[in-house]
Amino acid sequence: MISPFIINDKNLFLDRFPTGQVNRSLQAWDAADEYIINYLTQEQLATSEKKILIFNDNFGALSCNLSQHQLFCVNDSFLSQQGISHNLEQNGLSGKNITLLTSLDELPTNVDIVLFKIPKSKGLLSFQLSQIKQQLTNDVTFIAGDRAKEIHSSTLKVFENYLGTTKTSLAVKKARLVFSQLDNNNAITAKLPTQWSLENTEFTISNHANVYAREKLDIGARYFIQNLPKVSAGSKVIDLGCGNGVIGLSVLSKQPEADVHFVDESFMAIASAKSNVTENLPEVIEHCQFQVNDCLTSVEGGSVDLILCNPPFHQQTATTDHIAWQMFKDSHRVLKKGGELRIIGNRQLSYHIKLKRIFGNEKLVASNEKFVTISAIKR
Repeated sequence: MISPFIINDKNLFLDRFPTGQVNRSLQAWDAADEYIINYLTQEQLATSEKKILIFNDNFGALSCNLSQHQLFCVNDSFLSQQGISHNLEQNGLSGKNITLLTSLDELPTNVDIVLFKIPKSKGLLSFQLSQIKQQLTNDVTFIAGDRAKEIHSSTLKVFENYLGTTKTSLAVKKARLVFSQLDNNNAITAKLPTQWSLENTEFTISNHANVYAREKLDIGARYFIQNLPKVSAGSKVIDLGCGNGVIGLSVLSKQPEADVHFVDESFMAIASAKSNVTENLPEVIEHCQFQVNDCLTSVEGGSVDLILCNPPFHQQTATTDHIAWQMFKDSHRVLKKGGELRIIGNRQLSYHIKLKRIFGNEKLVASNEKFVTISAIKR
């Protein structure tokens, strides 16, 4: 059992989300969470009720500790939102004044404090800092945190360019804080979403800030497109972990009578996928659905003909295969008998072993020096 998160006389039980993960040793908080909370206490910044805006609180470590305040929590991750709600509820805090916002929502006004967990995505970092500078007043207290090894001089320069005067703390438990004053009147503005031409097509792809491969088609997707199955008219297809939707878009370009569902846990990914279908193939939009989801949690069993997927092998900064496991198990549940899951992955990840265990079969469709494309059929 995971040890409780004990800080400032609070004893909280926090789970990573989704809760059914194989690797239960991964904590739902990190040293940067502890550092931020301890700093607020030491500097007496949260002694009275404040209006606090929290960015990228992965599983609610900050939200649960500061639930006595009026909180607004911004995330691009549906899983993080679910994790925050889960941990608030299991600690008896779900009735508190906490508003969950997506990465595409307007920010609240008259905020006292901004707590900012630095995201892994540099695009999302630039977007969020630009959003803060444009929508918040200069008197807000801004505190960011991350692992010390992730905060470089170039990172601090990004904060200065978007916000203003920036300094950093000493490292504590391998974490570091960043303090910025919103005083840069010439702050740059993030130019997002980005757009680029999809090779060998007439399509223009639009990417929001937190979507992978924001400036060109990534090599994995390129190889996957070359090895997609032939799709029949009327087939129900899911582009699982769709990102900007180029895989589903490729299916629709060849079979406009397919019903394609785009599923991702990123709000920005789903917005990008919807935009790309709308702008490039508006005549097929009525055959498409776009859903933010925890893998295929809410999809009816035995209802899908084909699932296409490039599984992630990390969650935030943690390298883990539990999302791939869940994607494969969910796919087996929702596929019709005879339905196919086709995936692409790096060769070293050995996804064929997982597929063989879950489906009882797997077939190598194509491979090169970096990637494999594998098919599994529901018997």
